Amino acid sequence: MPGPSPQLSFDELGTPLREVTFVVLDLETTGGSARNDAITEIGAVKVRGGERIGELATLVDPGTGVPPGIVALTGITTAMITGAPRLSAVLPTLLEFLSGAVLVAHNAPFDAGFLRAACERHGRAWPRPPVLCTARLARAVLSPDEAPSVRLGALAQLFGTTTKPTHRALADARATVEVLHHLLERVGNLGVQSLEELLGLARESAQHRPTQQQRKKRVLAAGVPAAPGVYLFRGARDEVLYVGTSGDLQRRVRSYFTSGERRRRVRDMVALAERVDTVVCAHALEAAVRELRLIAAHQPRYNRRSRRPHRGWWVTPTQEAFPRLSVITTPRDGALGPFGSRRAAAAAVDTVLDVVPLRPCTQRIPARGASAAPCALHELGRCSAPCAGLQSPEEYAPAVQALHDLVGGHDDAALRTLAARVDALAGRERFEAAARARDQLAALIVGLERAQRLATLAALPEVVAARPDGRGGWEIAVLRFGRLAAAGVARRGVAPMPVIDALRLGAQTVLAGPGPLEGAPVEEVQLLHRWLTTGGTRLVHAEPAWAEPARGAARWSRWAERARPIEVDVD
Repeated sequence: MPGPSPQLSFDELGTPLREVTFVVLDLETTGGSARNDAITEIGAVKVRGGERIGELATLVDPGTGVPPGIVALTGITTAMITGAPRLSAVLPTLLEFLSGAVLVAHNAPFDAGFLRAACERHGRAWPRPPVLCTARLARAVLSPDEAPSVRLGALAQLFGTTTKPTHRALADARATVEVLHHLLERVGNLGVQSLEELLGLARESAQHRPTQQQRKKRVLAAGVPAAPGVYLFRGARDEVLYVGTSGDLQRRVRSYFTSGERRRRVRDMVALAERVDTVVCAHALEAAVRELRLIAAHQPRYNRRSRRPHRGWWVTPTQEAFPRLSVITTPRDGALGPFGSRRAAAAAVDTVLDVVPLRPCTQRIPARGASAAPCALHELGRCSAPCAGLQSPEEYAPAVQALHDLVGGHDDAALRTLAARVDALAGRERFEAAARARDQLAALIVGLERAQRLATLAALPEVVAARPDGRGGWEIAVLRFGRLAAAGVARRGVAPMPVIDALRLGAQTVLAGPGPLEGAPVEEVQLLHRWLTTGGTRLVHAEPAWAEPARGAARWSRWAERARPIEVDVD
Protein backbone atom coordinates (compact mmCIF):
# COMPACT_ATOMS: atom_id res chain seq x y z
CA MET A 1 0.00 0.00 0.00
CA PRO A 2 1.39 3.45 -0.85
CA GLY A 3 2.66 5.56 2.05
CA PRO A 4 0.57 8.45 3.34
CA SER A 5 0.51 11.57 1.24
CA PRO A 6 1.23 14.99 2.76
CA GLN A 7 -1.54 16.38 4.93
CA LEU A 8 -3.90 18.51 2.90
CA SER A 9 -4.58 22.02 4.17
CA PHE A 10 -8.28 22.80 4.47
CA ASP A 11 -7.57 26.42 3.55
CA GLU A 12 -5.44 25.58 0.53
CA LEU A 13 -6.94 26.92 -2.65
CA GLY A 14 -6.75 25.51 -6.14
CA THR A 15 -5.88 21.87 -5.26
CA PRO A 16 -7.06 20.09 -8.42
CA LEU A 17 -9.52 17.28 -7.69
CA ARG A 18 -7.41 14.83 -9.67
CA GLU A 19 -4.61 15.34 -7.15
CA VAL A 20 -6.77 14.83 -4.05
CA THR A 21 -6.72 11.57 -2.10
CA PHE A 22 -10.14 10.56 -0.76
CA VAL A 23 -10.76 7.93 1.91
CA VAL A 24 -14.38 6.82 1.62
CA LEU A 25 -15.49 5.44 4.97
CA ASP A 26 -18.47 3.56 6.32
CA LEU A 27 -19.02 2.42 9.91
CA GLU A 28 -21.50 -0.03 11.36
CA THR A 29 -22.35 0.59 15.00
CA THR A 30 -24.48 -0.68 17.86
CA GLY A 31 -26.64 2.46 17.72
CA GLY A 32 -26.87 6.10 16.73
CA SER A 33 -25.09 7.80 19.66
CA ALA A 34 -21.37 8.38 19.27
CA ARG A 35 -21.10 8.85 23.04
CA ASN A 36 -23.07 5.79 24.19
CA ASP A 37 -22.78 3.30 21.30
CA ALA A 38 -19.78 1.55 19.73
CA ILE A 39 -18.31 0.69 16.33
CA THR A 40 -18.80 -2.91 15.16
CA GLU A 41 -17.38 -2.77 11.62
CA ILE A 42 -15.11 -0.49 9.57
CA GLY A 43 -14.88 -0.31 5.80
CA ALA A 44 -12.69 2.22 4.00
CA VAL A 45 -11.62 2.66 0.39
CA LYS A 46 -8.80 5.00 -0.67
CA VAL A 47 -9.11 6.56 -4.14
CA ARG A 48 -7.15 9.13 -6.09
CA GLY A 49 -7.70 10.41 -9.60
CA GLY A 50 -10.58 7.98 -10.06
CA GLU A 51 -8.42 4.96 -9.22
CA ARG A 52 -8.80 2.70 -6.19
CA ILE A 53 -5.44 2.50 -4.41
CA GLY A 54 -6.27 0.72 -1.16
CA GLU A 55 -8.92 -0.82 1.07
CA LEU A 56 -9.29 -1.48 4.79
CA ALA A 57 -12.00 -3.64 6.31
CA THR A 58 -12.45 -5.26 9.69
CA LEU A 59 -15.03 -6.25 12.26
CA VAL A 60 -14.58 -4.65 15.68
CA ASP A 61 -15.42 -6.17 19.04
CA PRO A 62 -17.20 -3.41 21.01
CA GLY A 63 -17.13 -5.41 24.23
CA THR A 64 -20.91 -5.53 24.31
CA GLY A 65 -23.73 -7.29 22.55
CA VAL A 66 -25.41 -6.16 19.34
CA PRO A 67 -29.05 -5.04 19.78
CA PRO A 68 -31.61 -7.14 17.86
CA GLY A 69 -32.69 -4.18 15.74
CA ILE A 70 -29.11 -3.64 14.55
CA VAL A 71 -28.73 -7.36 13.85
CA ALA A 72 -31.84 -7.23 11.68
CA LEU A 73 -30.52 -4.18 9.81
CA THR A 74 -26.89 -5.18 9.26
CA GLY A 75 -26.76 -8.94 9.78
CA ILE A 76 -23.86 -8.45 12.21
CA THR A 77 -24.42 -10.67 15.28
CA THR A 78 -22.72 -10.74 18.65
CA ALA A 79 -21.18 -14.09 17.71
CA MET A 80 -19.60 -12.56 14.58
CA ILE A 81 -17.76 -9.83 16.47
CA THR A 82 -16.72 -11.89 19.49
CA GLY A 83 -12.97 -12.35 19.21
CA ALA A 84 -12.58 -9.56 16.58
CA PRO A 85 -9.94 -6.86 17.23
CA ARG A 86 -10.84 -4.22 19.77
CA LEU A 87 -11.11 -0.62 18.57
CA SER A 88 -7.96 0.36 20.48
CA ALA A 89 -5.99 -2.00 18.21
CA VAL A 90 -7.73 -0.95 14.98
CA LEU A 91 -7.82 2.81 15.47
CA PRO A 92 -4.10 3.55 14.85
CA THR A 93 -4.23 1.67 11.54
CA LEU A 94 -7.37 3.51 10.46
CA LEU A 95 -5.91 6.93 11.34
CA GLU A 96 -2.75 6.11 9.36
CA PHE A 97 -4.92 5.03 6.43
CA LEU A 98 -6.77 8.35 6.66
CA SER A 99 -3.62 10.50 6.97
CA GLY A 100 -3.28 13.15 4.26
CA ALA A 101 -6.68 12.41 2.75
CA VAL A 102 -10.15 13.90 2.63
CA LEU A 103 -12.61 11.88 4.71
CA VAL A 104 -15.69 11.02 2.66
CA ALA A 105 -18.83 9.37 3.99
CA HIS A 106 -22.53 9.26 3.27
CA ASN A 107 -24.08 11.27 6.11
CA ALA A 108 -20.53 12.14 7.13
CA PRO A 109 -21.40 13.81 10.47
CA PHE A 110 -22.43 10.36 11.77
CA ASP A 111 -19.20 8.57 10.78
CA ALA A 112 -16.91 11.48 11.64
CA GLY A 113 -18.65 11.86 14.99
CA PHE A 114 -18.00 8.23 15.92
CA LEU A 115 -14.33 8.49 14.87
CA ARG A 116 -13.85 11.72 16.82
CA ALA A 117 -15.44 10.17 19.92
CA ALA A 118 -13.23 7.08 19.51
CA CYS A 119 -10.11 9.26 19.42
CA GLU A 120 -11.16 11.03 22.60
CA ARG A 121 -11.96 7.72 24.33
CA HIS A 122 -8.62 6.15 23.46
CA GLY A 123 -6.38 9.19 23.96
CA ARG A 124 -5.71 9.85 20.28
CA ALA A 125 -5.57 13.30 18.72
CA TRP A 126 -8.34 13.84 16.19
CA PRO A 127 -6.48 14.74 12.95
CA ARG A 128 -9.25 17.10 11.77
CA PRO A 129 -9.23 16.00 8.13
CA PRO A 130 -11.34 17.83 5.56
CA VAL A 131 -14.73 16.07 5.58
CA LEU A 132 -16.98 15.63 2.54
CA CYS A 133 -20.53 14.37 2.89
CA THR A 134 -21.83 12.71 -0.29
CA ALA A 135 -25.43 13.13 0.88
CA ARG A 136 -24.97 16.91 1.16
CA LEU A 137 -23.04 16.99 -2.10
CA ALA A 138 -25.90 15.17 -3.82
CA ARG A 139 -28.40 17.72 -2.50
CA ALA A 140 -26.22 20.50 -3.88
CA VAL A 141 -25.69 18.90 -7.30
CA LEU A 142 -28.91 17.04 -8.06
CA SER A 143 -32.34 18.60 -8.47
CA PRO A 144 -35.26 17.32 -6.34
CA ASP A 145 -36.94 16.05 -9.49
CA GLU A 146 -33.93 13.94 -10.40
CA ALA A 147 -33.22 12.72 -6.87
CA PRO A 148 -36.24 12.97 -4.54
CA SER A 149 -34.18 11.03 -2.00
CA VAL A 150 -30.44 11.18 -1.37
CA ARG A 151 -30.24 7.97 0.66
CA LEU A 152 -27.29 5.86 -0.38
CA GLY A 153 -29.54 3.14 -1.76
CA ALA A 154 -31.54 5.64 -3.82
CA LEU A 155 -28.40 7.23 -5.28
CA ALA A 156 -26.88 3.84 -6.04
CA GLN A 157 -30.03 2.97 -7.96
CA LEU A 158 -30.05 6.35 -9.73
CA PHE A 159 -26.45 5.97 -10.92
CA GLY A 160 -26.64 2.19 -11.49
CA THR A 161 -23.64 1.37 -9.31
CA THR A 162 -22.11 -2.09 -9.64
CA THR A 163 -21.87 -2.43 -5.85
CA LYS A 164 -25.17 -2.27 -3.99
CA PRO A 165 -25.28 -0.98 -0.43
CA THR A 166 -26.14 -3.73 2.08
CA HIS A 167 -25.58 -2.03 5.46
CA ARG A 168 -22.21 -3.72 5.65
CA ALA A 169 -19.23 -1.39 5.96
CA LEU A 170 -17.00 -2.32 3.01
CA ALA A 171 -19.88 -2.81 0.57
CA ASP A 172 -21.41 0.53 1.52
CA ALA A 173 -18.00 2.23 1.25
CA ARG A 174 -17.51 0.78 -2.25
CA ALA A 175 -20.97 1.91 -3.28
CA THR A 176 -20.25 5.39 -1.89
CA VAL A 177 -17.06 5.52 -3.99
CA GLU A 178 -19.12 5.00 -7.14
CA VAL A 179 -21.67 7.60 -6.06
CA LEU A 180 -18.82 10.03 -5.35
CA HIS A 181 -17.34 9.57 -8.81
CA HIS A 182 -20.73 10.17 -10.46
CA LEU A 183 -21.21 13.33 -8.41
CA LEU A 184 -17.70 14.55 -9.31
CA GLU A 185 -18.63 14.21 -12.98
CA ARG A 186 -21.60 16.51 -12.35
CA VAL A 187 -19.65 19.17 -10.43
CA GLY A 188 -17.26 19.56 -13.34
CA ASN A 189 -20.16 20.99 -15.33
CA LEU A 190 -20.61 23.58 -12.59
CA GLY A 191 -17.03 24.79 -12.92
CA VAL A 192 -15.86 23.09 -9.73
CA GLN A 193 -12.27 22.04 -10.32
CA SER A 194 -10.63 22.22 -6.90
CA LEU A 195 -10.97 20.65 -3.47
CA GLU A 196 -11.85 23.97 -1.87
CA GLU A 197 -14.67 24.56 -4.33
CA LEU A 198 -15.97 21.03 -3.81
CA LEU A 199 -16.05 21.37 -0.02
CA GLY A 200 -17.73 24.75 -0.33
CA LEU A 201 -20.37 23.34 -2.67
CA ALA A 202 -21.21 20.54 -0.22
CA ARG A 203 -21.56 23.04 2.64
CA GLU A 204 -24.11 25.17 0.82
CA SER A 205 -27.41 25.17 2.69
CA ALA A 206 -30.76 24.95 0.94
CA GLN A 207 -31.59 28.48 2.08
CA HIS A 208 -28.49 30.09 0.59
CA ARG A 209 -27.72 27.61 -2.16
CA PRO A 210 -27.06 29.27 -5.52
CA THR A 211 -29.53 28.55 -8.28
CA GLN A 212 -28.60 26.12 -11.02
CA GLN A 213 -28.05 29.10 -13.33
CA GLN A 214 -25.67 30.69 -10.84
CA ARG A 215 -23.76 27.45 -10.40
CA LYS A 216 -23.16 27.32 -14.12
CA LYS A 217 -21.56 30.75 -13.84
CA ARG A 218 -18.67 29.16 -11.90
CA VAL A 219 -16.96 28.71 -15.24
CA LEU A 220 -16.47 32.50 -15.27
CA ALA A 221 -13.79 31.99 -12.62
CA ALA A 222 -11.77 29.67 -14.84
CA GLY A 223 -8.31 31.03 -15.51
CA VAL A 224 -8.49 33.78 -12.89
CA PRO A 225 -4.95 34.13 -11.49
CA ALA A 226 -4.08 33.76 -7.81
CA ALA A 227 -2.53 37.24 -7.66
CA PRO A 228 -3.42 40.70 -6.33
CA GLY A 229 -5.46 42.84 -8.63
CA VAL A 230 -8.87 44.08 -9.76
CA TYR A 231 -11.77 42.11 -11.18
CA LEU A 232 -14.63 43.38 -13.33
CA PHE A 233 -17.92 41.52 -13.79
CA ARG A 234 -19.36 42.34 -17.22
CA GLY A 235 -22.89 41.88 -18.50
CA ALA A 236 -24.38 40.75 -21.81
CA ARG A 237 -23.64 44.10 -23.50
CA ASP A 238 -20.09 44.12 -22.14
CA GLU A 239 -21.11 46.75 -19.57
CA VAL A 240 -19.28 46.71 -16.26
CA LEU A 241 -21.63 45.49 -13.54
CA TYR A 242 -19.27 45.44 -10.59
CA VAL A 243 -15.63 46.22 -9.80
CA GLY A 244 -13.75 44.79 -6.84
CA THR A 245 -10.25 44.17 -5.62
CA SER A 246 -8.47 41.38 -3.78
CA GLY A 247 -5.04 40.24 -2.73
CA ASP A 248 -5.97 36.90 -4.32
CA LEU A 249 -8.19 37.30 -7.39
CA GLN A 250 -8.78 33.57 -7.74
CA ARG A 251 -10.01 33.17 -4.17
CA ARG A 252 -12.26 36.25 -4.33
CA VAL A 253 -13.88 35.61 -7.71
CA ARG A 254 -14.63 31.98 -6.82
CA SER A 255 -16.32 33.10 -3.62
CA TYR A 256 -19.08 34.79 -5.63
CA PHE A 257 -20.34 31.38 -6.76
CA THR A 258 -20.65 29.78 -3.31
CA SER A 259 -23.06 30.03 -0.41
CA GLY A 260 -20.58 32.33 1.30
CA GLU A 261 -21.90 35.18 -0.85
CA ARG A 262 -25.31 35.94 0.64
CA ARG A 263 -25.88 39.53 -0.42
CA ARG A 264 -29.00 39.55 -2.58
CA ARG A 265 -27.74 42.47 -4.64
CA VAL A 266 -24.48 40.70 -5.47
CA ARG A 267 -26.23 37.41 -6.25
CA ASP A 268 -28.44 39.29 -8.70
CA MET A 269 -25.31 40.78 -10.27
CA VAL A 270 -23.71 37.36 -10.67
CA ALA A 271 -26.84 36.08 -12.40
CA LEU A 272 -26.44 38.84 -15.02
CA ALA A 273 -22.68 38.43 -15.49
CA GLU A 274 -21.31 36.96 -18.71
CA ARG A 275 -17.60 37.54 -18.23
CA VAL A 276 -15.04 38.37 -15.57
CA ASP A 277 -12.02 40.45 -16.56
CA THR A 278 -9.03 40.83 -14.28
CA VAL A 279 -6.15 43.28 -14.02
CA VAL A 280 -3.15 41.83 -12.19
CA CYS A 281 -1.39 44.42 -10.05
CA ALA A 282 2.01 44.60 -8.40
CA HIS A 283 0.53 44.75 -4.91
CA ALA A 284 -2.61 45.57 -2.93
CA LEU A 285 -2.10 49.34 -3.04
CA GLU A 286 -2.04 49.44 -6.82
CA ALA A 287 -5.11 47.19 -6.90
CA ALA A 288 -7.03 49.48 -4.54
CA VAL A 289 -6.16 52.58 -6.59
CA ARG A 290 -7.11 50.92 -9.86
CA GLU A 291 -10.40 49.84 -8.32
CA LEU A 292 -11.22 53.45 -7.41
CA ARG A 293 -10.36 54.66 -10.90
CA LEU A 294 -12.31 51.91 -12.68
CA ILE A 295 -15.39 52.51 -10.56
CA ALA A 296 -15.19 56.22 -11.33
CA ALA A 297 -14.77 55.52 -15.05
CA HIS A 298 -17.51 52.90 -15.48
CA GLN A 299 -20.00 53.83 -12.74
CA PRO A 300 -21.03 50.17 -12.24
CA ARG A 301 -24.63 49.85 -11.15
CA TYR A 302 -23.84 47.29 -8.43
CA ASN A 303 -21.05 49.30 -6.78
CA ARG A 304 -22.36 51.51 -4.01
CA ARG A 305 -19.18 53.24 -2.90
CA SER A 306 -16.51 55.28 -4.68
CA ARG A 307 -18.66 56.00 -7.74
CA ARG A 308 -17.94 59.71 -7.43
CA PRO A 309 -14.34 60.05 -6.24
CA HIS A 310 -14.33 63.85 -6.56
CA ARG A 311 -17.59 64.31 -4.71
CA GLY A 312 -17.41 66.13 -1.40
CA TRP A 313 -18.36 69.36 0.28
CA TRP A 314 -15.88 72.17 0.77
CA VAL A 315 -15.87 75.43 2.69
CA THR A 316 -14.26 78.28 0.76
CA PRO A 317 -14.15 82.08 0.86
CA THR A 318 -15.97 83.74 -1.99
CA GLN A 319 -14.07 85.85 -4.51
CA GLU A 320 -15.35 89.36 -3.81
CA ALA A 321 -14.28 92.51 -2.01
CA PHE A 322 -15.64 91.25 1.32
CA PRO A 323 -15.32 87.46 1.10
CA ARG A 324 -17.77 85.30 3.02
CA LEU A 325 -17.75 81.53 3.62
CA SER A 326 -19.56 79.40 1.06
CA VAL A 327 -20.25 75.66 0.92
CA ILE A 328 -19.47 74.26 -2.53
CA THR A 329 -18.86 70.91 -4.24
CA THR A 330 -16.00 72.00 -6.51
CA PRO A 331 -12.86 72.73 -4.46
CA ARG A 332 -10.84 75.87 -5.02
CA ASP A 333 -7.46 76.89 -3.70
CA GLY A 334 -7.69 77.72 -0.01
CA ALA A 335 -10.83 75.62 0.54
CA LEU A 336 -11.38 73.59 3.69
CA GLY A 337 -12.51 70.00 3.25
CA PRO A 338 -13.59 67.62 2.08
CA PHE A 339 -16.65 66.99 4.22
CA GLY A 340 -18.89 64.01 3.65
CA SER A 341 -22.12 66.00 3.80
CA ARG A 342 -23.40 69.54 3.39
CA ARG A 343 -24.55 69.47 7.01
CA ALA A 344 -21.01 68.76 8.24
CA ALA A 345 -19.60 71.54 6.07
CA ALA A 346 -22.23 74.01 7.32
CA ALA A 347 -21.39 73.08 10.93
CA ALA A 348 -17.74 73.88 10.22
CA VAL A 349 -18.79 77.29 8.82
CA ASP A 350 -20.69 78.08 12.02
CA THR A 351 -17.71 77.14 14.19
CA VAL A 352 -15.24 79.17 12.13
CA LEU A 353 -17.50 82.23 12.18
CA ASP A 354 -17.54 82.05 15.98
CA VAL A 355 -13.86 82.91 16.06
CA VAL A 356 -12.93 84.44 12.68
CA PRO A 357 -14.66 87.83 12.10
CA LEU A 358 -15.92 87.17 8.59
CA ARG A 359 -19.38 88.43 7.71
CA PRO A 360 -22.10 85.76 7.99
CA CYS A 361 -24.54 87.40 5.54
CA THR A 362 -24.84 86.34 1.90
CA GLN A 363 -25.50 89.66 0.17
CA ARG A 364 -23.02 91.03 -2.35
CA ILE A 365 -21.23 94.15 -1.08
CA PRO A 366 -19.41 96.57 -3.40
CA ALA A 367 -15.86 97.57 -2.54
CA ARG A 368 -16.86 101.22 -2.29
CA GLY A 369 -20.11 103.04 -1.70
CA ALA A 370 -22.03 100.42 0.27
CA SER A 371 -25.01 102.05 1.97
CA ALA A 372 -27.27 99.33 3.36
CA ALA A 373 -28.62 99.54 6.88
CA PRO A 374 -26.61 97.58 9.48
CA CYS A 375 -28.25 94.39 10.69
CA ALA A 376 -28.69 93.11 14.26
CA LEU A 377 -25.33 91.35 14.18
CA HIS A 378 -23.62 94.76 14.04
CA GLU A 379 -25.44 95.81 17.17
CA LEU A 380 -24.32 92.57 18.87
CA GLY A 381 -20.70 93.27 17.92
CA ARG A 382 -20.43 90.23 15.64
CA CYS A 383 -20.05 92.17 12.36
CA SER A 384 -18.39 95.46 11.46
CA ALA A 385 -21.11 96.19 8.86
CA PRO A 386 -19.17 96.50 5.59
CA CYS A 387 -22.62 96.49 3.98
CA ALA A 388 -23.18 99.94 5.49
CA GLY A 389 -19.79 101.26 4.44
CA LEU A 390 -18.48 101.06 8.03
CA GLN A 391 -15.57 98.81 7.08
CA SER A 392 -13.21 99.01 4.09
CA PRO A 393 -11.75 96.04 2.22
CA GLU A 394 -8.38 96.82 3.78
CA GLU A 395 -9.88 96.73 7.28
CA TYR A 396 -11.66 93.48 6.42
CA ALA A 397 -8.48 91.81 5.05
CA PRO A 398 -7.08 90.60 8.45
CA ALA A 399 -10.16 88.39 8.92
CA VAL A 400 -9.59 86.80 5.51
CA GLN A 401 -5.92 86.27 6.39
CA ALA A 402 -6.88 84.65 9.69
CA LEU A 403 -9.03 82.18 7.77
CA HIS A 404 -6.17 81.34 5.39
CA ASP A 405 -3.78 80.91 8.33
CA LEU A 406 -6.23 78.59 10.09
CA VAL A 407 -6.94 76.43 7.02
CA GLY A 408 -3.30 76.34 5.94
CA GLY A 409 -2.00 75.44 9.41
CA HIS A 410 0.10 78.59 9.71
CA ASP A 411 -1.53 79.82 12.93
CA ASP A 412 -3.72 77.98 15.41
CA ALA A 413 -4.78 81.10 17.34
CA ALA A 414 -8.41 80.47 16.38
CA LEU A 415 -8.29 76.96 17.87
CA ARG A 416 -6.72 78.32 21.06
CA THR A 417 -9.50 80.89 21.34
CA LEU A 418 -12.18 78.25 20.92
CA ALA A 419 -10.51 75.95 23.49
CA ALA A 420 -10.33 78.82 25.97
CA ARG A 421 -14.03 79.47 25.40
CA VAL A 422 -14.81 75.85 26.28
CA ASP A 423 -12.83 76.17 29.51
CA ALA A 424 -14.52 79.45 30.37
CA LEU A 425 -18.01 78.01 29.88
CA ALA A 426 -17.16 75.01 32.02
CA GLY A 427 -15.68 77.29 34.69
CA ARG A 428 -18.96 79.18 34.88
CA GLU A 429 -20.73 75.81 35.19
CA ARG A 430 -22.50 76.26 31.88
CA PHE A 431 -21.90 72.62 31.14
CA GLU A 432 -24.36 72.12 28.30
CA ALA A 433 -22.97 75.11 26.41
CA ALA A 434 -19.43 73.93 27.14
CA ALA A 435 -20.26 70.46 25.78
CA ARG A 436 -21.69 71.94 22.57
CA ALA A 437 -18.64 74.17 22.09
CA ARG A 438 -16.31 71.24 22.83
CA ASP A 439 -18.00 69.03 20.24
CA GLN A 440 -17.96 71.80 17.63
CA LEU A 441 -14.26 72.42 18.21
CA ALA A 442 -13.43 68.69 18.11
CA ALA A 443 -15.27 68.34 14.78
CA LEU A 444 -13.42 71.34 13.36
CA ILE A 445 -10.06 69.94 14.53
CA VAL A 446 -10.77 66.61 12.83
CA GLY A 447 -11.80 68.33 9.60
CA LEU A 448 -8.81 70.67 9.59
CA GLU A 449 -6.34 67.91 10.44
CA ARG A 450 -7.63 65.73 7.61
CA ALA A 451 -7.59 68.60 5.13
CA GLN A 452 -4.05 69.65 6.02
CA ARG A 453 -2.78 66.07 6.03
CA LEU A 454 -4.11 65.34 2.56
CA ALA A 455 -3.17 68.72 1.11
CA THR A 456 0.47 68.47 2.15
CA LEU A 457 0.78 65.06 0.46
CA ALA A 458 -1.05 66.12 -2.70
CA ALA A 459 1.21 69.16 -3.06
CA LEU A 460 4.36 67.05 -3.51
CA PRO A 461 5.60 66.58 -7.10
CA GLU A 462 7.02 63.15 -6.21
CA VAL A 463 7.12 60.74 -3.29
CA VAL A 464 8.73 57.30 -3.41
CA ALA A 465 8.09 54.77 -0.65
CA ALA A 466 8.60 51.07 0.00
CA ARG A 467 6.78 48.71 2.33
CA PRO A 468 7.95 45.23 3.46
CA ASP A 469 5.93 42.55 1.69
CA GLY A 470 6.26 40.07 4.57
CA ARG A 471 8.36 37.68 2.50
CA GLY A 472 11.69 39.48 2.54
CA GLY A 473 10.91 41.78 -0.38
CA TRP A 474 9.49 45.26 -0.91
CA GLU A 475 6.31 46.74 -2.33
CA ILE A 476 7.19 50.03 -4.01
CA ALA A 477 5.03 53.02 -4.98
CA VAL A 478 5.76 56.28 -6.79
CA LEU A 479 3.30 59.10 -6.01
CA ARG A 480 2.94 62.38 -7.87
CA PHE A 481 0.60 65.17 -6.79
CA GLY A 482 -1.57 62.83 -4.74
CA ARG A 483 -1.88 60.14 -7.39
CA LEU A 484 -0.23 56.75 -7.81
CA ALA A 485 2.13 57.13 -10.76
CA ALA A 486 3.91 53.74 -10.67
CA ALA A 487 3.92 50.53 -8.63
CA GLY A 488 6.27 47.58 -8.49
CA VAL A 489 7.91 44.98 -6.29
CA ALA A 490 11.45 43.98 -5.45
CA ARG A 491 11.29 40.31 -4.53
CA ARG A 492 13.43 38.79 -1.84
CA GLY A 493 17.06 38.80 -2.92
CA VAL A 494 16.52 41.57 -5.51
CA ALA A 495 18.23 44.92 -4.82
CA PRO A 496 15.39 47.44 -4.44
CA MET A 497 17.13 50.63 -5.61
CA PRO A 498 17.50 49.61 -9.29
CA VAL A 499 13.81 48.69 -9.28
CA ILE A 500 12.95 52.05 -7.74
CA ASP A 501 15.05 53.92 -10.31
CA ALA A 502 13.31 52.08 -13.16
CA LEU A 503 9.86 52.81 -11.71
CA ARG A 504 10.64 56.51 -11.38
CA LEU A 505 11.82 56.70 -14.98
CA GLY A 506 8.70 54.99 -16.29
CA ALA A 507 6.19 56.57 -13.91
CA GLN A 508 3.14 58.39 -15.22
CA THR A 509 3.52 62.12 -15.74
CA VAL A 510 1.05 63.91 -13.48
CA LEU A 511 0.24 67.62 -13.76
CA ALA A 512 -1.02 69.53 -10.74
CA GLY A 513 -4.65 70.57 -10.97
CA PRO A 514 -6.86 73.06 -9.12
CA GLY A 515 -7.87 72.96 -5.50
CA PRO A 516 -6.19 71.94 -2.24
CA LEU A 517 -5.58 68.40 -3.53
CA GLU A 518 -4.10 69.56 -6.84
CA GLY A 519 -7.00 67.93 -8.68
CA ALA A 520 -6.44 64.46 -7.19
CA PRO A 521 -9.49 62.42 -6.12
CA VAL A 522 -10.08 62.58 -2.37
CA GLU A 523 -10.35 58.81 -1.91
CA GLU A 524 -7.10 58.15 -3.75
CA VAL A 525 -5.16 60.67 -1.65
CA GLN A 526 -6.66 59.19 1.52
CA LEU A 527 -5.71 55.69 0.41
CA LEU A 528 -2.14 56.70 -0.40
CA HIS A 529 -1.69 58.57 2.87
CA ARG A 530 -2.93 55.57 4.85
CA TRP A 531 -0.47 53.29 3.02
CA LEU A 532 2.42 55.66 3.61
CA THR A 533 1.77 55.97 7.34
CA THR A 534 1.02 52.34 8.26
CA GLY A 535 2.49 48.87 7.84
CA GLY A 536 6.12 49.83 8.27
CA THR A 537 6.27 51.82 5.00
CA ARG A 538 9.59 53.62 4.54
CA LEU A 539 10.00 56.93 2.78
CA VAL A 540 12.68 56.60 0.09
CA HIS A 541 12.46 59.99 -1.59
CA ALA A 542 10.29 63.11 -1.43
CA GLU A 543 10.60 66.21 -3.59
CA PRO A 544 10.49 68.56 -1.73
CA ALA A 545 10.59 67.17 1.80
CA TRP A 546 7.23 65.91 3.05
CA ALA A 547 6.22 67.93 6.11
CA GLU A 548 2.95 68.95 7.71
CA PRO A 549 2.41 72.49 9.10
CA ALA A 550 3.89 73.04 12.54
CA ARG A 551 0.87 75.02 13.75
CA GLY A 552 -1.68 72.81 12.04
CA ALA A 553 -4.61 70.96 13.59
CA ALA A 554 -2.55 67.78 14.07
CA ARG A 555 -1.11 69.24 17.28
CA TRP A 556 -4.70 69.44 18.55
CA SER A 557 -5.63 65.86 17.70
CA ARG A 558 -5.14 64.65 21.28
CA TRP A 559 -7.44 67.41 22.49
CA ALA A 560 -10.11 66.12 20.10
CA GLU A 561 -9.51 62.51 21.17
CA ARG A 562 -9.98 63.43 24.83
CA ALA A 563 -13.34 65.00 24.06
CA ARG A 564 -16.27 62.69 24.57
CA PRO A 565 -17.19 60.47 21.57
CA ILE A 566 -18.78 62.61 18.91
CA GLU A 567 -20.37 62.03 15.54
CA VAL A 568 -17.71 63.34 13.18
CA ASP A 569 -18.22 63.17 9.44
CA VAL A 570 -14.87 61.81 8.22
CA ASP A 571 -15.79 60.43 4.81
